[in-house]
Amino acid sequence: MDHQIDDIDKKIMQLLQHHARMPISQISKEISMSQPSVKDRILKLEDKKIISEYSTVFNLRDLNRGTTSFILIKTEHCQELVDFCEGAREVTDLFRISGEFNYLIKVQTASVEELAEFQDSLVRIGPSKSHICLKNILENRVLL
Repeated sequence: MDHQIDDIDKKIMQLLQHHARMPISQISKEISMSQPSVKDRILKLEDKKIISEYSTVFNLRDLNRGTTSFILIKTEHCQELVDFCEGAREVTDLFRISGEFNYLIKVQTASVEELAEFQDSLVRIGPSKSHICLKNILENRVLL
């Protein structure tokens, strides 16, 4: 990485992480820097792909997808699993992992029953094990 992130960049990134639509004028006030300088720094962070995207966070409970679960799956049908997950609206994240199971799937469903149906549809791909989230304590945390 040829762009050195300094304390000012970190402050800008922290502000944007918590409010991606924060106007440059507000960021400028928060960090006591001119608007053109702030804009230039943001553009440099985007050009270097340090800021890779901006996103919107939805309240999944209000969208009837408030049950968070993690499913471990062991499979030799890797591409089939990837294709399946890309087409499943319940899947929010898919990770290739080490250990006994080779994939970790993060799933958002309306209920435990819907989770059971989803997990049943995975049987043809390989054995799986689910873990239901009881309480979300930290999520989308960036260590700056």
